[in-house]
This record gives sequence, structure tokens and C-alpha cells, in this order.
Amino acid sequence: MSLITPDFGLLFWMTLIFAIVFFILAKFGFPLITGMVKKRSDSIEQSLREAEEARRTLKELASEQKKLIEEARKEQARILNEAAAAGDKIVQEARDQAREQTTAMIEKAREEIRIEQETARREITNEVTNLSIEVAEKLIRGHLSSAEKQNALIDKLIEEARAGRTTVN
Repeated sequence: MSLITPDFGLLFWMTLIFAIVFFILAKFGFPLITGMVKKRSDSIEQSLREAEEARRTLKELASEQKKLIEEARKEQARILNEAAAAGDKIVQEARDQAREQTTAMIEKAREEIRIEQETARREITNEVTNLSIEVAEKLIRGHLSSAEKQNALIDKLIEEARAGRTTVN
């Protein structure tokens, strides 16, 4: 028997053993191997689908995040504008209120000054009247020191009353 050319019996037994091993492998090994390969392939496909879904979800979340950030910026700008407007309004109201209070205080001071002036005028008028009465009293006492002067003054006043004049010289 030569190593390069095998004998017919050896070929037969090798073929038979190969067929039996192939049959056993085909019956038990290949389905198990192909099942595992199929399961692994399905697992890889499922992982790819999940990865693609995760990628899509991340894109959606990123776009949603951008929208939320933009909305937050707009809301921040709106709040700042409202705060500035409210501050301006408060300042304007404070100015208006101060202006009104100042006007009211000026009016009150003017009224008090007017009242004080009126009171001073009355007092001065009273003083002038009192002084005039005192002066007139002293003058009349000096002019009416005698009975003749008193009678002459009474006659003069009666004549003026008849004539419609009320002034005394």
C-alpha cells in the first residue's frame, strides 16, 4: 500500500465514516450551529434596530432639547422685558406720585400763606382801627373839651345827616 494512492477498502471506510459523521453533524450539530448563528444574527439585527431607534430617539431628544432651550430663552427674554417694563412703570408711578404730593404740598402751603396773610390783614386792620379810634378819641376829647364845642359838633352832624353826608371833618 502506498501512501500516495490509497487502497479501495480504506476509501470505503473513510467514506462510510465521513458519511456517518456528516449524518450525525447534519442531524444534531448543523441545526444547533445554524440555530445559534440564526439566534446570533437575530440578536445582532435586534441590537442594530435598537441602536437605530436609540439614534432616532437621541435626534428627537436633541431637537426637542434645542426647542426647549429656545423656548427658555424666549421666556427669559419675555420675563426680562416684563420686569423692565414693570420697573419703568413703578418708577413712573413713583414720579407721578411724588409730583402729586409736591403739588398738594405747594397748594397746602399757598393756602396756609393765604390764610396767614388774611389773618395778618385782619390783625393790622384791627390795630389800625383801634389806633384810629384812639386818635379820634383823643382828638374829639381835645375838640369837645367845652360845652360850646360839643353843641356846635352836634349841630353840624345833624345838618350833615339832613343833607345826606356822613363824613366828619
